Amino acid sequence: MQEIQKLIEGFQRFRAHHYERDGTPFKQLVSEGQSPKIMVVACSDSRVDPAIVTDCDPGDLFVVRNVANLVPPFEQGGGYHGTSAALEFAVSCLNVRHVIVMGHARCGGIRALLGNIRFEGSTGQFITPWMSIAEQARREVAATHAAADADTRAAACERAAMRVSLGNLTSFPFVREAVTTGRLQLHGWYFDLDRGELHGYDAASGGFELLGG
Repeated sequence: MQEIQKLIEGFQRFRAHHYERDGTPFKQLVSEGQSPKIMVVACSDSRVDPAIVTDCDPGDLFVVRNVANLVPPFEQGGGYHGTSAALEFAVSCLNVRHVIVMGHARCGGIRALLGNIRFEGSTGQFITPWMSIAEQARREVAATHAAADADTRAAACERAAMRVSLGNLTSFPFVREAVTTGRLQLHGWYFDLDRGELHGYDAASGGFELLGG
């Protein structure tokens, strides 16, 4: 229970800071509603909370997190489309101006895609089909980094999967329309945990550049 108690104590500090003082920005967010300008598609990894990594305040970011920060291609019909629903809400209801797909180093989902992670007590029945969204990235890295070590292949696949998700964003009609009319910009970011660096994807060159160097 020690872990849970730590969360409760953290909430008490949060409440004291944001609720028990007059004129706090959080109270304004409650009374006036949220109006974030940025959506982030981030990984569920406990080390890469986008609000912490970018030092944002409550209300700055609309965030959806999933294994390996993947965006599935547009599809209708059965199934539960959590990431797609969040994307639709951000673009069509909140009218965000930017969508960032934020990949990161040492991603467990990508290593599962590459066959470098074993599942205990499970067959990977959910992770395996989910990670198939990035199958194109896996094939690309298998062709271009066949002789590389596992860490190098994983790093290349993390970046390639982020590019796949960027491409999948434009398969959604409401995203494509917003981009075409100039209301929305799409970004690909990569957080290097080892170096503490943030890199941005440059679609023109196909490479990455250091942000905020």
